[in-house]
Amino acid sequence: MIDFRPVLFVIGILLTTLAASMCPPLLVDLFDGHAEWRVFAWAAALTLFVGVALVLTNRCSVRALTVRQAFLLTTGSWIIVTAFAALPLAFADVGLSYTDAYFEAMSGLTTTGASTISGLDRAPQGILLWRGLLHGLGGIGIIAMAVAILPLLQVGGMQLFRMESSDRSEKVMPRAAQIAGGITIIYVGFIVVCTFALWAAGMTPVEAVIHAMSAVATGGFSTSDGSIAHFNSVPIDVILVLFMFAGGMPFTAYLQAVRGHPRALWRDAQIRWYFWIIVVVSIVVGVWHHFTNGAPFWVAMEQAAFNVVSVVTTTGFVNTDYSLWGGFAQGVFFLITFIGGCAGSTAGAIKTYRIAVFFATAKAQIHRLIHPHGVFIPQYNDRPITEEIEAAALSFFFLYIATWAVVGLIVAATGTDLVTAFTASAAAIGNVGPGLGSIVGPVGNYSSLSDVAKWALSIDMLLGRLELFTVFVLFARAFWRG
Repeated sequence: MIDFRPVLFVIGILLTTLAASMCPPLLVDLFDGHAEWRVFAWAAALTLFVGVALVLTNRCSVRALTVRQAFLLTTGSWIIVTAFAALPLAFADVGLSYTDAYFEAMSGLTTTGASTISGLDRAPQGILLWRGLLHGLGGIGIIAMAVAILPLLQVGGMQLFRMESSDRSEKVMPRAAQIAGGITIIYVGFIVVCTFALWAAGMTPVEAVIHAMSAVATGGFSTSDGSIAHFNSVPIDVILVLFMFAGGMPFTAYLQAVRGHPRALWRDAQIRWYFWIIVVVSIVVGVWHHFTNGAPFWVAMEQAAFNVVSVVTTTGFVNTDYSLWGGFAQGVFFLITFIGGCAGSTAGAIKTYRIAVFFATAKAQIHRLIHPHGVFIPQYNDRPITEEIEAAALSFFFLYIATWAVVGLIVAATGTDLVTAFTASAAAIGNVGPGLGSIVGPVGNYSSLSDVAKWALSIDMLLGRLELFTVFVLFARAFWRG
């Protein structure tokens, strides 16, 4: 029998934190004299009431959660917190149904960046700030989950990063609380630095805060329907590229760097894969854009680099409509939608460490075919990749592709064209945001999709963010039996 009290207790704490997070947008709207401040007041009061009630009625120790409790907490917290985070969006005068609001909140907390709101340029500042805060809260939650929970649950090969299995000399810090605290400081520090940089580059203070949270959390929510193209500023583009790239790096590497081990920023194989994928793809797309579409060379390279970094890190910012660059460019952007950043970052999708594992496994298999009697063991960071990790990574890949295909078919069944359906599914499960086509493309919007499609894509975003197995395990009979 599973004891639900620790799960409900932690969810209560999260809802209480969410209620407190509604205060900044409340104050912004109140200061602007906008009536939407009442929306945040009522939503915060309801969220606080439920959160405190859960805390008081389920008080217990949560120091040692069982594996089942950890699975329940991970999935349950994202679903329930999203339901309450959607309240201000549903009650506000921005034309959203609860379905749209839940989709928007799920997109925010999973740092996907897909939106159902039209007319962002005219939206209340409090609503825009709330969307940015959802990215900020979701981003730090994602890092904590990737560092502390998924390796313990051995989800999709994440046990590669389980610190308990490492030598003491290789641990970033001796205690999980110190790791969480250090990561939070670095995460908030990045947001603060990015905010001041964007402010100095020409954004207003509110715009700078929102875009800084979106960039570091690799989310993609903007304050304009035109995304970053609205600002038409190379300095802003450069600043965002740097912080999107930083958000796609493993935050544990930053901890090691500040503690006197700067080589950690390059030592991990997934970081090298991440860096070279971005560099090579940016150059290829930039050269294509220059020769095919006649864009000036440095303009083509800047636009290519910005949008490649945005898609690989699963941020979703756009500074131009790259869907107009031709079939080759569209194909490349669709393929890199599946890549993602590093494990332990705020980025989504398959992750570069799995790509490194696949490559090492395939390389070893080729050597075995050439030398049948030889012994070839695939390695990651100079350590053998066990069969358990190989199976976990390959199983994740299969389930990822299968889920993308099934959700794509569901969206297509609602009357949506195939390009829109399957690129929207890829963008949702990869937590990227923009797909291809006129509806969900770089300058599109998800508002015209049916409610069935929006709920399917909301589930897709959740599955992608929680690494699939964390959710699917709850549907196994054995999970509930003992």
